[in-house]
Amino acid sequence: MTVNHQSFLKFRFVVLLGSHSMIFVGSGSLFLIAITLKDLASEFGWPREVPSLAFSLQFIGGGLGGIFMGYLLDRVGAVALPVVATFAVVSGSILTTLVHAEWQLFAVYLFLFGFLGQGSLYAPLMANISRWYDRRRGMAVGIVSSGQSLSGIIWPPIFTLIVTEVGWRTGFIGFGIVAGAIMLPMCLIFVRKPPSAEQLKLAEEAEGPDKKGRARRPARNSTTNLSYRQLQVVLCVAIIGCCVSMALPLAHLVSFGTDFGLSLNEAGWIFSAMLTAAFISRLIFVGLLSDRFGSLWALFCFSVLQAAMVIMLANADSVFFLLILGIGFGLGYGGIFPVYAVIIREYMPPKEAGRRTGIVFLFGAIAMGIGSWMGGAIFDVNKNYDLAFLIGFAANCVNLLIIGALLTKARPAEPTEVVA
Repeated sequence: MTVNHQSFLKFRFVVLLGSHSMIFVGSGSLFLIAITLKDLASEFGWPREVPSLAFSLQFIGGGLGGIFMGYLLDRVGAVALPVVATFAVVSGSILTTLVHAEWQLFAVYLFLFGFLGQGSLYAPLMANISRWYDRRRGMAVGIVSSGQSLSGIIWPPIFTLIVTEVGWRTGFIGFGIVAGAIMLPMCLIFVRKPPSAEQLKLAEEAEGPDKKGRARRPARNSTTNLSYRQLQVVLCVAIIGCCVSMALPLAHLVSFGTDFGLSLNEAGWIFSAMLTAAFISRLIFVGLLSDRFGSLWALFCFSVLQAAMVIMLANADSVFFLLILGIGFGLGYGGIFPVYAVIIREYMPPKEAGRRTGIVFLFGAIAMGIGSWMGGAIFDVNKNYDLAFLIGFAANCVNLLIIGALLTKARPAEPTEVVA
């Protein structure tokens, strides 16, 4: 192995940890609005749907921004994106404390936290890390995406304490300062561009056998009889089904638990257990399943588990059963979003990964917003979530049919010759 190969293989681990950390810190804005929802609504005399809509706009803005930022990633690399995300998170946190009208809150969450913030982080950094790894790319994408789940475990208790003690405005400003202090220095990591596909393959082949003398598993690259555009469309449709289903427990599990008779604290612990399971799923199982069996099979498995948990939620009859369902749902939903990034990298050209990942994630973000809204709307009419969970299960089954059909068309790609 050459010195250049050794340097590259060591540095990509820094990129991996930096990407994970950037998403962990930047995703705090997702949970800050959830913790301060009642405080915002109470102070300004707004109905709760106002901060709830701001929460949804962050996802939609992030999906729209992911396309534009993914295009920039494909054209100029990741160097500018972390800087944009840092600016957006810091300025969004400060400007939120100055709002006094609904449209101002919506603008901050749609444009700053969403389009520029999440749009520059989640999809682009997952696409970027897939260019640093050929072997074990599923593991790399899973670790990076797990930053969002870890954010959901760590930030809410901190925000709850701060908001309770010093108020929501100080909480937003404090988060902005901490986020800027952590994220800004890490932007330097992304100055170095990832290697070309040929350089990456040569470097990984130069690793030789593992520490036990066994041959390393080759990189997985696959193809279908669909064109890239057709596959893109199919993935965009598929992600709608699983994300409508996914949004229901994510947005309503705590409310469902309190309706079930749990205290807010008990329901919160079940929600935390779900997020912890999602973190484990992304950290371990995304790489384990997609690198060994292929990304489409991994998505099918995660989607089956999610569908089973959603339909059984309507029949939960004990706190213990609800806890088990929450953990099972976390293991399923946690793997779904990052596996789409692995699918795109496995089946499509690496140089287009940023743009194509952004497009697919946009449809997922819109579906998340639809699912969250649908759950509340159905509850308002029926005073329970049974029909919402049934519709979520049906949408998830559509996803499974599409992915199952894709599996029948998938095959390993022909290896290409690499010239040293």
